[in-house]
Formats: sequence, structure tokens, C-alpha cells
Amino acid sequence: MKEVVIYTVDYCSYCKKAELLLKEKGIPYKKIDITKNEDEYRKKLGEYYDIQGKVTVPQIIIGDKRIGGYDILQKLDSSGSLDEMIEG
Repeated sequence: MKEVVIYTVDYCSYCKKAELLLKEKGIPYKKIDITKNEDEYRKKLGEYYDIQGKVTVPQIIIGDKRIGGYDILQKLDSSGSLDEMIEG
């Protein structure tokens, strides 16, 4: 099983949804809460910008692949691809 890492902030509803989806599926994950060091981590995660030019959270990494945020995680789950990614 590939390692799953999720970067979150404590005030983000999409972060909570992503964590809940992973928990409900029984997928272990490492949570990195960047709330207290947002600027530092957002620079490190700078490849992922929203429409306003800001780095979005959550950022989810499966193995060595960044998949993005909650919407993508949910789509992967709905299509069955998430299980394949985790196991692959």
C-alpha cells in the first residue's frame, strides 16, 4: 500500500472532507497541518495554484504523485481509481 500524505489547515472544510473520505475507506494517511506555518508550506507546495494565484489545501500525495485536492480525491474514489492508486 502506498503512503498517503495530506497537507491541511485547521479551518478548511475540504481538508476535513478529504480526511473523512480516507478514514471511511480505511486508508491510513499522514496528516501535515500547516496552519501555523502556512506561508512556508504554501511556498513548498507552490505548484498548485487556485484561480486567485494561491496554493490550495488540502494537497494530497499518494506515493510519489501529487493528486491535488478534495475534488480530485472524490473523483478518483467514485471512479474506482483511488483504490488502484493506493494498492498499485
